[in-house]
Amino acid sequence: MIEILHGYRSVPATLRGAVLAIGNFDGVHRGHEALIKTAADVAIAVMPRPAPCGVIVFEPHPREHFHPDRPHFRLTPLPRKLELFAEFGARIAVVLAFDAALASMSADEFMSQVLADGLGVRHVVVGHDFHFGRGRGGDVRALEAAGQRLGFGVTIVAPVAEGGEVFSSSAIRAELAQGDVESAAEALGHWWRVSGTVVGGAHLGTGFGFPTANIDVPRGVGLAHGIYAVRVILDDGRRFNGAAYLGTRPTVDDGPPRLETFLLDFSENLYGRTITLELIARIRGDKRFANFEDLKAQIARDCEEARLRLASAPDRPV
Repeated sequence: MIEILHGYRSVPATLRGAVLAIGNFDGVHRGHEALIKTAADVAIAVMPRPAPCGVIVFEPHPREHFHPDRPHFRLTPLPRKLELFAEFGARIAVVLAFDAALASMSADEFMSQVLADGLGVRHVVVGHDFHFGRGRGGDVRALEAAGQRLGFGVTIVAPVAEGGEVFSSSAIRAELAQGDVESAAEALGHWWRVSGTVVGGAHLGTGFGFPTANIDVPRGVGLAHGIYAVRVILDDGRRFNGAAYLGTRPTVDDGPPRLETFLLDFSENLYGRTITLELIARIRGDKRFANFEDLKAQIARDCEEARLRLASAPDRPV
């Protein structure tokens, strides 16, 4: 379990003196994992006694605050972040509301008011390129100097890379935009997920013998259109294999993008329930068919291909 603290005021005494990794953690990828695990190691080693270990995360993503009219491809919603934080050893999550007040706070104010006075941190862990405060005026050198002055330690984590490529949220978004969910998953260290509430559709899939569970595409999602092999996690924890379609249905109506999933070997009604898709592999891109019979035949082939891909897919990509 992870203890969630909203804000930095009125912090319980048991949560003060923690070792906290700081970041946006969009995606909670393998670079972020290194930050959190470093914080966990430091928390055990600090003297005179082990400290609580956790993270400071900003909600919403600063881009959403500064550019609310620009859809932001958010890789990981907060509930999923919290799950991953706990997996990597965090026991505390400090969720700071990224609002006008926080955005206007200078770097010095953030370090003194939030880190030192508010949270009473014993140690912080950040990435080498960490910037903070109004106008991104603070950097890791300023953080180190403030730590000496205010009484907390600082660990700076070098870039985490594989094959010469540094793990980054931007690179993962670019891979998903190409439909390369497997490369994205390798950088994340877990399969990329998308969740939503099942809504009604046109029942065209039902007529073809492939009834689908449809969810709205989350705002800003930049996933390439096409057919994907997916694992479907129901809100009761059960898991099923499936084939998901994201696209405009060019053979039918060429309308707004839809995310429709056919669950293999499943016959229950899911309307109104929350489902989560883990995207395992892209089978093909979207395309227009000459008629519904050709479309129906292709759907059958897609489902069999999804079944084959999923049969050999590991629980985690790395």
